Amino acid sequence: MARRRTSTRSRTLSGLAALALVPLTLTACSAGSLGSSSGSEGGGTTITWLTGSDETAQATATSIVEAFEAANPDIQVELDGRPAGGEGDNLVKTRLQTGSMPDVFDYNSGSLFQQIAPEKNLAPLGEDVVGAVEDAYLPQVSVGDTVYGVPYGTAFGGGVMYNVDVYERLGLQVPKTWTEFAANSEAIKAAGIAPVIQTYGETWTSQLFVLGDFHNVAAAQPDWAEQYTAGQAKYATDPVAVRGFEHLQEAHENGWQNPDFASAELEDGMRKLAAGEGAMYPILSGNITTLLGVDPTAGDRIGFFALPGDDASTNGLTAWYPNGVYIPSTTSGAQLEAAEKLLAFIASPEGCEAQTQASPPTGPYLVQGCELPDDVPRVTKDVQAYFDADAQSPALEFLSPVKGPALEQITVEVGSGIRSAADGAALYDQDVEKQAQQLGLEGW
Repeated sequence: MARRRTSTRSRTLSGLAALALVPLTLTACSAGSLGSSSGSEGGGTTITWLTGSDETAQATATSIVEAFEAANPDIQVELDGRPAGGEGDNLVKTRLQTGSMPDVFDYNSGSLFQQIAPEKNLAPLGEDVVGAVEDAYLPQVSVGDTVYGVPYGTAFGGGVMYNVDVYERLGLQVPKTWTEFAANSEAIKAAGIAPVIQTYGETWTSQLFVLGDFHNVAAAQPDWAEQYTAGQAKYATDPVAVRGFEHLQEAHENGWQNPDFASAELEDGMRKLAAGEGAMYPILSGNITTLLGVDPTAGDRIGFFALPGDDASTNGLTAWYPNGVYIPSTTSGAQLEAAEKLLAFIASPEGCEAQTQASPPTGPYLVQGCELPDDVPRVTKDVQAYFDADAQSPALEFLSPVKGPALEQITVEVGSGIRSAADGAALYDQDVEKQAQQLGLEGW
């Protein structure tokens, strides 16, 4: 069995990112048959990697493969494509169940990783493969002490992008508590600037006050996710968990939102933020790419902070973690050896550099020795600081498979004054119950 190494660094709870608001689906150069076609050619070894087929994913995986093959000329990696979303998810599960998965594949980490029966379907990885992986990531791709995957891509945070120029002009400090956040919002409003940007024209963006607040819930009750999955913890009846809904209501009632919050979309929100028309935007930090798309000069003017709770001493980031790259248990012989070398390369500084060459990182690589380029945006550096300080914990989606599909509609209603925070939380508890029953979870 592959064992996690011991370390003096703190381990943090981790899980799975079922919410893929900014997915990193990785690539396919050839989208031929999806079965494994690995073999040996010309004395070398050929393996197949099943990954995503979108343009960004293709560029990332291609960059990795080119660097890996240059360092390992006796190994050839062929890329095979899969569709995105539910169709791709079903394909992965079907391939594993039928024993027809290619030699390597990437997939979710955390709770969805647990749903693909890793002990049955995946090959355990040794220290020579996972030795450089940060401890914070290991629980997301492990069962007990056995590790099955390496991180692919970068982590990112759910919190608040803010306009640094506005903050400095008004003499404001990054808030560590909600009381400080509210005081900042009032000062910003008095200056004639929208304190809190909301973009309900893209409904998923309305969820951040709730989802990005989970670090505060976990800090107050570390086993909340476990209780939630068992049907014992509810948003409406937990005074800490309901706070995200209450923050949405407060932002609306206090007039902190931009006037066009109901129709504005993500790019509109980023334009307002970059221009200083709005000061704070609760959003995923990975959307820095959208910000730079609408204003390439905004990288140094926009910072990022975690959504504050009630206790400054536990202030920290709700984090979303990268997908994992795995080897199915059906891979064997020379192909297994080659696949392990590929995973070790991905989880190395050279692998990180290959990914950076394809796409600028939007958060930290969770691999020892991987450094962010000096020219990454301030948002990325601010997110890295929470990881460096070990002041982060995983989003609920990494710890629990339970997430009701109606959350974004409910948070739009609460943030629009259509429904109260209490009613919204209670309605979401009902939505969650239906989903948990569909999953067949105990306690529901």
